[in-house]
Amino acid sequence: MNFTIDREVLLENLNVISRGLPSKSPMPILTGIKLDVTNTDLYMTSSNTDISVETFVSDASLKVIKPGKTVVPGRFFIDIVRKINSKQINLCLIDDKILEIKADRGEYKLHIMDPLDYPNIDFVSLENPLSLPAEQVKNLIKQTSFATATSEKKPILTGVHLTLDGTKLTATATDSFRLSQSILEIENYRPFSITIPNKSLDELAKAIDNFNEAITLYFSSNKLLVKFKNVLFQTRLLDGNYPDTSRLIPTSFPIILKFNKDELLEAIERVSLLSPREKMSSNELSYSIIKLSVSKEQNIIISTTNASIGDALEELIPIDTQMNKPITIGFSSRYLIEALRSFESTEIALNCSEGIRPFVVTGEKDPNLTQLILPVRMD
Repeated sequence: MNFTIDREVLLENLNVISRGLPSKSPMPILTGIKLDVTNTDLYMTSSNTDISVETFVSDASLKVIKPGKTVVPGRFFIDIVRKINSKQINLCLIDDKILEIKADRGEYKLHIMDPLDYPNIDFVSLENPLSLPAEQVKNLIKQTSFATATSEKKPILTGVHLTLDGTKLTATATDSFRLSQSILEIENYRPFSITIPNKSLDELAKAIDNFNEAITLYFSSNKLLVKFKNVLFQTRLLDGNYPDTSRLIPTSFPIILKFNKDELLEAIERVSLLSPREKMSSNELSYSIIKLSVSKEQNIIISTTNASIGDALEELIPIDTQMNKPITIGFSSRYLIEALRSFESTEIALNCSEGIRPFVVTGEKDPNLTQLILPVRMD
């Protein structure tokens, strides 16, 4: 194997390929990137068993002297290419043992792995595509993925659930203490119900970060393949039945508080600096608990009391209020902060029920986005 390629072209594709590299793996071969050079093209593949990525490079700068295959240590290879300043890079396989990387006056040699040991990646057939604008997919991930569970006790909750009914694509995520739901109107496509691991979606969002055209989705019984530019990005799907969340969102709210999103966000961030940390369920993560109180006079206060540090209190000035009685609720400041950040709207509403029933966050310019948070008992 011997070829020359423009460094920027190679690095651009390696940045995408890196999404499929594991940080560690029981299979050492998977820490490598498979290079397959034909007479005219370059294929690069990475896989961590959950995610598999393949790029097809057919650039004018690619000059193939000798075709061949190899598996090169992934992280080291990417770091070398990233640090090199040369415009062109030459990659040459020496005695099927060493990959020599030449760039200007620099020369690097990496020990390679046997490509025959690399598992055969079974990519989903490119049939029955569903095409979506990349920007919509990125927004869908941003609005929901953060609300998935981090604990593996309920594996199905570590993913985002996608369902399509007619032209309504619904993305739902919950960790049992909050729920995020985003609805997207698309062209008519066959119904489906799948759950995608949150880590896969986070990596997909990074991979398509600078891509703003349409992407294409292909489905199988246990995999989802996303095609964009010259890239195939495939993820496994989670097994099991996702819980029915359709009835969790209240339909009426006796109290509606409307705020400027940024002002509310900044106030919560300040108050939460002193809030006590509490564990929710058996989750090892701790959450800052703060309190929101609305008096008869419609004064709105957020506060926290920390016996070991001190107290914090801020009065909020709403844009509008609708209420029939005073209310006091406690909640995780982190949950509300993350929910608020998912909105594009400058004006948001806290829609509150009575007692410890969930409250819902909505935005004026995000009619298809709903964030639900379960309050914490304050007694």
